[in-house]
Amino acid sequence: MAKRAIKFCLVYRDMWQSAGKYVPRRDQLIRVAQPIIDMGCFARVETNGGGFEQVNLLFGENPNKSVRDWTQPFNDAGIQTQMLERGLNGIRMSPVPADVRQLLFKVKKKQGTDISRTFDGLNNPQNVELSFKYAKEAGMIAQGALSLTFSPVHTVEYYINLASKYIEIGAEEICIKDMAGIGRPVSVGKIIKGIKANHPNVLVQYHGHSTPGFSIVSSLEAARAGADIIDVGMEPLSWGTGHADLLAVREMLRDAGFEVPEINMKAYMQVRALTKEFMDDFLGYYISPNNRKMNSLLIGPGLPGGMMGSLMADLEKNLASVNKWMVKKGKPEITKDDLLIKLFEEVEYAWPQMGYPPLVTPFSQYVKNVSLMNAMNLLKGKSRWELIDENTWGMLLGKSGKLPGQLGDDIQELANRQNKEFFYDNPQDLFPDELEFFAQKMDEKGWAYGQDDEELFEYAMHPSQYEDLKSGKAKERFLKDLQERRAKVGIAPTAVAMPGGAMPMAQPKEMNVEVNGEVYKVKVSYGDSPTAAKGTAASSNGATASNGAASNAPKGGATIIAPLEGKFLLTKDSNESPVKVGDTIKEGDVIGYIESMKVYNAITADKGGTVVEISAQSGEDIEEEDVILTLG
Repeated sequence: MAKRAIKFCLVYRDMWQSAGKYVPRRDQLIRVAQPIIDMGCFARVETNGGGFEQVNLLFGENPNKSVRDWTQPFNDAGIQTQMLERGLNGIRMSPVPADVRQLLFKVKKKQGTDISRTFDGLNNPQNVELSFKYAKEAGMIAQGALSLTFSPVHTVEYYINLASKYIEIGAEEICIKDMAGIGRPVSVGKIIKGIKANHPNVLVQYHGHSTPGFSIVSSLEAARAGADIIDVGMEPLSWGTGHADLLAVREMLRDAGFEVPEINMKAYMQVRALTKEFMDDFLGYYISPNNRKMNSLLIGPGLPGGMMGSLMADLEKNLASVNKWMVKKGKPEITKDDLLIKLFEEVEYAWPQMGYPPLVTPFSQYVKNVSLMNAMNLLKGKSRWELIDENTWGMLLGKSGKLPGQLGDDIQELANRQNKEFFYDNPQDLFPDELEFFAQKMDEKGWAYGQDDEELFEYAMHPSQYEDLKSGKAKERFLKDLQERRAKVGIAPTAVAMPGGAMPMAQPKEMNVEVNGEVYKVKVSYGDSPTAAKGTAASSNGATASNGAASNAPKGGATIIAPLEGKFLLTKDSNESPVKVGDTIKEGDVIGYIESMKVYNAITADKGGTVVEISAQSGEDIEEEDVILTLG
């Protein structure tokens, strides 16, 4: 009897984004493509999708050029390329209009992407049906991914039935997306066996993160149950929050009697060395050492490996915020591990209350963000649920589709108290078409739509990030951040220069100034920038001031303060009107937003009055308890 063949997919995009914030630059991706091909063992490579586009934009590169040049060698070699797509959310964290979603697939197919792995964070068929349709219309393979998690409502039968529903509405393949690696191996096998029994000719691909330690066994159970392709990582970014290593999976399956491809080990070592070189270049500065470790503590909260990179970065900021508050109150500081464990415990409490959304992007972020805010508030003697961002409320209210479970009493009562309205229809109906609007804006700016309308697509998918790319702000911000990170380990600023843009001369943007014994953090502007003449300062307790007039100490009026730290924005959409001096606001009005942990938190007034001063600068970082505005 012939051995059954198992194929491998290298999830190169996910390897990076499960480890840290960024992915390699275009020039680096081009360099590593041929050695990956020369390894000779991959039927598929995950090249783009998910956060790939956004992180390119964040460090100041055009993702369209990256995708085209990075996928081309695989296209030429006959290796299929796949992208990760988030259904209603496209390739961003928030819902996308239908016309932008449709253009997404046209553009990505033209750029060389063969397969769209589409998932929905709630496993809601309504949210993936259009993606299947658009992918096939564009000539791509439509793969439906089941977001695997472990809860009383997420049973083996639930997933077998969900796969049948996805196939019924257009999925041509099925992926078992074990994004947190908490799928119990035997259950993973039962799910795949059930799918294959119902749909013997449908290709099934298994994707599992290795964080809690199950995925290596799950890969074997998946293969035994009938899986056709296993996703793998490779050194130096395998294991940890990433994926089981190619070498280990191959040897395990070969020993189990499966036919597996040979590996060109010389090419393997070349890919390994290049990946390490990219880490040494700049990517390693955004990878927490903890993300290279496996951690069975994650079995409880079930947080996904793909989120752990951003989570550890968030924890650093939030830990500093918590400890600043602790010092003010004369309390002992806590460690990152203390905060991490409190977060894990709070996720286990909050997740059922929030209706058991599968812990995958973006809903894992929502559950994590709320849980982290809850944990921080409890440390400060406050109550749970004091700050829930708009996107999370949208999920809780049904605007992302039906939740798998029921909302807890606390959330239901809070929604009623705040007069929130629940939504029961198709979530796509809430987001009207926008391509015409963005085309008009590009016309006004004199921007070209690009080859196959790819620039129009990019602008419509990631408006603010694309504008920052075009203005140069993104690269400037990234280089400044990288310079600061390198400076911490003694690397000279000139080492930060990247292809495509010269390194700006290092100039201080902030400095501490002592006046009459009081320490002020002063923001420094250069040239003829609008802020150069104003001058802003922050005292050692984090309060901001403008020429001494906008101190955090109230100047005879009531103040509205920031409930958390992040980037302050007066508006987040182009159709919003910002609050301005002279406006009358009432309690409950939205007076701005704080972008933190990948979501926009609407800041509402806790009192009413006339705005006499706005202390916070839109687009600038703000700290917890900084004054946003003063009322007369």
